[in-house]
Amino acid sequence: VAKLCVCDLLVAQCDVNCCCDPDCSADDFSLFTTCSVPVVTGDSNLCSQKAAVYSLDVEANPPERIFKLIDQVNPSVFCIHATNYKQALSFSSPEMPTPENFDRLLKQFGSASFSAEPDSWNTNTDAQSPSDANETYRYEYGVPIQTADAFLRLPSPVVSSWCSDANPAGFLVNQATKCTRSVSVEKCGNIQAISMLFYINSSILAVPESSQMVNITVQSVVVQSLNGMRTLLNGSDVLRLPVILDELCINVVLGVSYHITYTDAGEIIEAAASFVLGAINKEALSIQQSFEISFTQVNTTPVPLSGNPGYVVGLPIRAGFRPQGYPCPVEILLAALNTNKYSQLTILQSTSSQDCLAAQGARTPILFGYNMISGCKLRITAAMKCQPLAQTLLDLLKGQSFPEYVASFGNSQAQDVLDWVPITHLHTSEQRTSNTFQSSCQIPVSLEIEVKWTKYGSLVNPQARIVNVTATISTTTLKQLSSGRERTIPVTSSVVFTDISSPAEPGYKAWPTINAKLPFDFFFPFV
Repeated sequence: VAKLCVCDLLVAQCDVNCCCDPDCSADDFSLFTTCSVPVVTGDSNLCSQKAAVYSLDVEANPPERIFKLIDQVNPSVFCIHATNYKQALSFSSPEMPTPENFDRLLKQFGSASFSAEPDSWNTNTDAQSPSDANETYRYEYGVPIQTADAFLRLPSPVVSSWCSDANPAGFLVNQATKCTRSVSVEKCGNIQAISMLFYINSSILAVPESSQMVNITVQSVVVQSLNGMRTLLNGSDVLRLPVILDELCINVVLGVSYHITYTDAGEIIEAAASFVLGAINKEALSIQQSFEISFTQVNTTPVPLSGNPGYVVGLPIRAGFRPQGYPCPVEILLAALNTNKYSQLTILQSTSSQDCLAAQGARTPILFGYNMISGCKLRITAAMKCQPLAQTLLDLLKGQSFPEYVASFGNSQAQDVLDWVPITHLHTSEQRTSNTFQSSCQIPVSLEIEVKWTKYGSLVNPQARIVNVTATISTTTLKQLSSGRERTIPVTSSVVFTDISSPAEPGYKAWPTINAKLPFDFFFPFV
């Protein structure tokens, strides 16, 4: 490094402020104001190496250059101990093609892939060739899933919204795509991409470059009518191909969802596909198809995360409850309800009709960081009984089974009890007057959820952590209606997120100072 000088640009001339230039004399150094390159090192990835340090002693008369050769230690735990392959320290000149070596170079570099390793790297000439070796293959993250003919297709839009079937599904890469497909009733049976057979006719290779195959089974088939109503078929193993029936093309694939089961050794052992089939009429020129793929390791239960570790804005809040009869509060089990199959905190979902009785069961997940409000209208008649009506409204606001706990982090596990925050329930009601006490009752009309969160961890990369959740039910007084009378009341649900992170105190310094003497090169090469 003492002979290296990156700022020496002029031949046989002294470069200004270049303290390592061998063409500069002591008189030249006395005129320098600074050293443009104060430190010269070799490969920065080495664990230990020599470093040439240049500086100017401006207090001397005249000023003079100071040169030091020191041992520099790389603080990183990932470093190169020794460079024992000298050819890798510089680029080798490529061999120029000539009429004599053209055929040899074409054979070596003319294929789609080739090895860049020179023959000198192979020190064991008697070793078995890779093609003959008993090499163990496995799928790795992002590697395309191979099939008997090519790879598992997951159609997606490329430049425009039209579907492209050239998109391979990557191992352990959860994807969800939507694209548009050109169709016509006349060519119903000739378009491969709208047939179930197109997505299950090729077996998946259990591991790359193997002869072991995994067939794609049909897990479920849902038929969608022209008005959007969906029906789950009982016989999922029946292959339904597109056919023309009464000027309609039925059994058209509208959606495919793959589910891949794999082992920790990177081997695929099961592959299933769920289909959504529909019908198109002769006026339809295109359809929108949706595709999805998910992965589950064998003998494990998949649990969607909402961050790692802190919550990510826009992802659902994870919630759970302790089942009835659980012996002791050692473990919190996640909810797995029909209305909340992903263990999420939900609120009432608004519908276009705004009818509360018609909106029963419609829930939407609460997304972290998003203040939300939803509601509906309830038409009350004189024939309605107070207590059943109050219970119906309470079930409408809270859902079939309101969670008891909320995960403080986006990746909180069920067995980590301290990572779960209990939901605090409050009730507020209006004051009732004495003349309406006998002929009125209290009914819930609103659910207000407040989520308090704070920034947790490093100041550089803070993580969102939920510290408190409060659910407040507000009730109102409902007077007894006379016969034939009706009344409409609004029912609302809302969610508010509050950041309770402690603000910086006046005079607070982000980087505290240390009143102590340190070695002069303690932070070298950093200032």
